[in-house]
Parts: sequence; C-alpha cells; structure tokens
Amino acid sequence: QVQLVESGGGLVQPGESLRLSCAASGSIFSINSMGWYRQAPGKERELVAVITSDGATNYAGSRKGRFTISRDNAKNTVYLLMNSLNPEDTAVYYCYANIKITNWSNYWGQGTQVTVSS
Repeated sequence: QVQLVESGGGLVQPGESLRLSCAASGSIFSINSMGWYRQAPGKERELVAVITSDGATNYAGSRKGRFTISRDNAKNTVYLLMNSLNPEDTAVYYCYANIKITNWSNYWGQGTQVTVSS
C-alpha cells in the first residue's frame, strides 16, 4: 500500500505565497517522477509541474517563474512553492508520484485546497 499525504493549502491574499508538501509512504521500492496537478471549479485537472528523480523539472503554462517544484528523495517528499499567487490559482492541488512497489504505477494524493482571495 502507498499513501500520498498533502499539506500546506489554505486561504491567502493575492500576491502572497504558499508552500505545498506531499509525502509518499508505504511499501515503496522506488519513485520516478513526482508532480502537481490542479483542478479549478468547472475546469479539467491540469498539470502544474513535474520533477524527475534526478531533479529535472518541467512547468506547464506561465507558472514557471512563479512556482518552484522540488523534492527530497530521502523523505519521499515533493514540494511546490507558489509565489505571487492570484485568484486564477484558486484550485484543489493534487500531488502524484510514479512509484514502484513490484510494478510501476501512478498514485495520487487526496488534494489540498488553495484559495486566493482578498
């Protein structure tokens, strides 16, 4: 069994920052890529950022420069630092990880709400 537990969401004002964390636990043999998606009300889930096991990163859309993804392989944890947040960033943020127990599979967290409002 594998669990991904997210934390760090909340309500912030425009221009402020948040740091999300997602820790993977369980019978993990290896983790390949980890990343973040988000889903705003009435919209489809979209990629935010992904990071490989050796630290290569990829950001979707205009988030590069405002968002920074990082990971701690020793802790099986991925982070998302979000700066200069605006109301369009309001969404439920989901982390995922490509994990090998016996075979490779994608696992998802339960989601954490980020609300940007004045």
